[in-house]
Amino acid sequence: MDLPVELVRGLERACAGVPERQLAVSVDRLISRYRDPRPAATPILGSPADVTAYAAYRMPATWAAVRNALGQFHRLAPDFQPRSFLDIGGGTGAALWASADAFPSLTEAVVLDQVDEALQLGRRLAAGAAEAVVRSAVWRLGMVTDLRTSDRVDLAAVSYVLSELSDTDQAAVVAQASEAAEVVLVIEPGTPDGHRRILAARESLMTAGLTIVAPCPHQTPCPLAEGSDWCHFSARINRTSLHRRLKGAELSHEDEKFSYVIASRTPHLQARGRILRHPLKRKGLVTLQVCTAEEGVVPTLVSKRQGETYRRARDVQWGDAWPPGSSIVS
Repeated sequence: MDLPVELVRGLERACAGVPERQLAVSVDRLISRYRDPRPAATPILGSPADVTAYAAYRMPATWAAVRNALGQFHRLAPDFQPRSFLDIGGGTGAALWASADAFPSLTEAVVLDQVDEALQLGRRLAAGAAEAVVRSAVWRLGMVTDLRTSDRVDLAAVSYVLSELSDTDQAAVVAQASEAAEVVLVIEPGTPDGHRRILAARESLMTAGLTIVAPCPHQTPCPLAEGSDWCHFSARINRTSLHRRLKGAELSHEDEKFSYVIASRTPHLQARGRILRHPLKRKGLVTLQVCTAEEGVVPTLVSKRQGETYRRARDVQWGDAWPPGSSIVS
């Protein structure tokens, strides 16, 4: 996946005013902090350099993960055409850019965050966007636990926010999001801790009366909840030269691991199964690890003798629905 060219140019302009060494130091510190499973006692973005570094190193991966998750949802709900969007804890607006790319129908958006400098940078980046909804977005300063809105939006995102909050505040944010939106996306790092937070959010969304649409092919407890494995997916983003320099990376791409859940007040189609790992492809045989409603996570073998099913299995990717095109009403 490629970051929108307007966002790439905006990030390059933002970074041009800060010494690259200073940005690299901030990136190293932020990487360490985001790997810490403990809730943050203070805002993670503590300086203008931190905000710029965060945008340069995290916006591409966040954009790719959100765009990937929304793409999976759109395949199940092609008639969902949201007009309004709320980005809760949106920082510099990566989820806004991704949502606008996924849903050209969006006409109004609000980004809420407690760090004013992040909102200011997000506003400057948005000014160069191709999508009108990004350029006209409202950037609102406030606590993510206090949405202060009585108007329901069509789509809300809580992306990479919960890890910074206490368990009590995590529950409050998800509960408010479920009241504020028709469809809610919650996304976290693809780690055991991230999966644990997604499971709690999933339960909260269902308690609020929403129906899980993706990635789960069921409304029952997660079959991985009590084991040593965890549900997560991967989105590949092509790195810009700036991104490679700040991270000291040589590869031209980055694979962002993430866990997510999308729930809706209106039932939509639901995948019959979801592929939980990279398909193992050998000559004449494809092995898939598939989460199913009936049997939990099961290995699925597809041989060349199965014709069209085998040809489809050769093309599917980690995170896709299985079988392709099959779905049920959730």
